[in-house]
Amino acid sequence: MNLQVARRGYAIVLLSCSFLLIQACASIDPDYEQPSVSLSSFRTLPSEGGMPTFEIGLHILNPNSTPFRLEGVVYTVSIQGHDVFKGVGKDFPVLEGYSEQTIKLTAAANLFAGIRLVMDLMNSPNESLEYEFEAKLDTGGFGRSIRVKEKGEFRMDGKNVPNESTKKVADPVT
Repeated sequence: MNLQVARRGYAIVLLSCSFLLIQACASIDPDYEQPSVSLSSFRTLPSEGGMPTFEIGLHILNPNSTPFRLEGVVYTVSIQGHDVFKGVGKDFPVLEGYSEQTIKLTAAANLFAGIRLVMDLMNSPNESLEYEFEAKLDTGGFGRSIRVKEKGEFRMDGKNVPNESTKKVADPVT
């Protein structure tokens, strides 16, 4: 009798797993297109302390009919080769199908990396500074993460940098 109960239990587990696998495969959309993410703004904000605060804008475009849910963002900003900011963000609004939106991240400087940057700037002052922005956007669940990497220049006085060259890379992580 115990052998028959065990076989029945195995059959139920096998049937349940098969059902879940079929459901997962049915939810995969062959026409799904990876959302596009680009750096839309990177500017200094007025700060009360000695270290500047920055606002980072990410422009997200959803080319699909289904809503895009962004669970969280992990990012790093390097200035003149120093990893000045490392941070995370969450609680972003759902991006409806065939729409676009800009999300804002606010970052405060890492004290020690900021000190090294200030020391370098004192030794060789520059009007414009090079930055590199790297982010991983977590789409949650079984979805793929989106990686973004951009480089460019900015000025501490907020003016535009002439002939700004920005390299944009957005690759999905499998």
